[in-house]
Formats: sequence, structure tokens, C-alpha cells
Amino acid sequence: MVQQIIIADDHPLFRAALRQAVSEAVPDARMVEVDSIKTLQAAVEEHPDADLVLLDLNMPGAHGFSGLVFMRGQYPGLPVVVVSGSEELQVMRRSIDYGASGFIPKSAPLPEITEAIRDVLDGEVWLPAGVAEKLERMQADVTDFSDKLASLTPQQFRVLGMLAEGLLNKQIAYDLDVSEATVKAHITAVFRKLGVRNRTQAVIAIQQMEIDPSDTSLSGS
Repeated sequence: MVQQIIIADDHPLFRAALRQAVSEAVPDARMVEVDSIKTLQAAVEEHPDADLVLLDLNMPGAHGFSGLVFMRGQYPGLPVVVVSGSEELQVMRRSIDYGASGFIPKSAPLPEITEAIRDVLDGEVWLPAGVAEKLERMQADVTDFSDKLASLTPQQFRVLGMLAEGLLNKQIAYDLDVSEATVKAHITAVFRKLGVRNRTQAVIAIQQMEIDPSDTSLSGS
């Protein structure tokens, strides 16, 4: 059976590198490339039977780990491997805590990326050599908010992302091709699920998902 792999990264050169790694790991794989959270959502909805997502944390529309948390909440059977320019142990730990099936640093050589893809498709969790032991000594970092974020529907997640970008209701309605009344209903549902009362609180809440590369308090001790 031909395997379907979604490559989600906004850098064309790195998408090309991932394409090559996928081709070597699974020669007959069908690949779909996307460059934002919006296009990732569309791709997953179009290919619900996909076998793997390779996910860059810093694409347009993403707020740190929010895309990963959403994917794990809405598509729990679809493995997601984080591909990141960060090599901070805390970022790796949070990725695994939020449900990633692996973490591939962008600095990894092509054979290592290929190995990671093979391992995850075989049902394993892949981490760079020597990292797993270090992560085991670190405290888990799953928050109550991540569970709330994972409960959002795809459309509610889109609306939350647009709120975080500062769009007005009429702008959101135009972009989603729905009425302002529908947008208000989505916003009300988002506030209820996240346990917030207004836009400002919602934006502050989603900032919990941001990546803080300066957090090195647990890096390797």
C-alpha cells in the first residue's frame, strides 16, 4: 500500500531536503507539501488517511506548539514528527509531551533524517542519539491549556489563529467565507473551551504554546 506523507515547512530548500529523505526512506511514497498551518489543515482534511506529518514548528499561522497540539487532538491516529531548527532539550521534551512521534533537528544529516522517518513509520518514537535518556530526567511539561486547545474543532482553531493575528470579526468572516454571526458563535465557543473571557485573554493563553529558545534551565544536566 502506497504511503502518504505530508511535509509541512515554509522553507522551500528544507522541504526539498525532506522530500529527498522521504524518497530514500519510502521510495514509492506520495508526498504533499504545505507551507503554513492553514494549508496543513486543508491537506490533512483532504488526506485523512495520511501516514505521517513532518511538522515545522515555526510556520506561518503557528504559535509555537499550537499546531502540534491541534494535530494530536484532532487526528490522534496520525503520527507527527517535529522538524525544528531548535536543538534545545526543553523544546524536544515539550514536543514529545505534546504527542510528537519524534523530533528531528534541522541540522541532522540526510541519512539520520531518513532513519527517523523509517523508524516512526515502523511505530517507534525517534529522537537524536543520546537525547532520550536526558529527556527522561526532565519534568513533563503538559499543561491544562494544551488539553483545552486540543479540544477545538478545525474551524475554531482557525478562528483562534486569526484572533491572535489581530483580525476583526468581519475580516475573519471574509477570509473564512462565513457570516459575522457564525464567527461570533465560533469565538464564543473558543472562549468557553479555553476558559477565557475576551480576545486579549485568548491571545495571552495561546502564547503559552510559544517556543522559548532561551529556556536552557534543563539542557543536559
